[in-house]
Amino acid sequence: MSYTEIVGDDQYARAAFVFSSDPVNCSAGGALASNSGPAFITSMGASMNDAFNITADELRQLIERIEQYEAEKKDIAEQLKEVYAEAKGRGFDTKALRKIVSLRKQDANERQEAEAMLEVYMTALGMQ
Repeated sequence: MSYTEIVGDDQYARAAFVFSSDPVNCSAGGALASNSGPAFITSMGASMNDAFNITADELRQLIERIEQYEAEKKDIAEQLKEVYAEAKGRGFDTKALRKIVSLRKQDANERQEAEAMLEVYMTALGMQ
């Protein structure tokens, strides 16, 4: 069997090789015969192995960057939580602070449009 007959497209083959040395376990729907795995890997040659190693390294680097940013995001969330707790301890309304932060992110025209629409709806409901 040829390379494409065993796994389909190049992208799937790369994923099967990177995550498992036994592509039979990575195949969808059992499309590969269990006796074709090792022969498939050894018949690819050194250049294919090098390409897969580079892909695995790139994948590992991306995952490590994502994990680093997730850890930083968690640290920042903790710091924000502490700031809001400090503000609450000093007597500030944290709900109002959050609203102000949200409003400051908006462009002035966008904020005016939202306030005008809110006023129209409130008037229509008899809330003003």
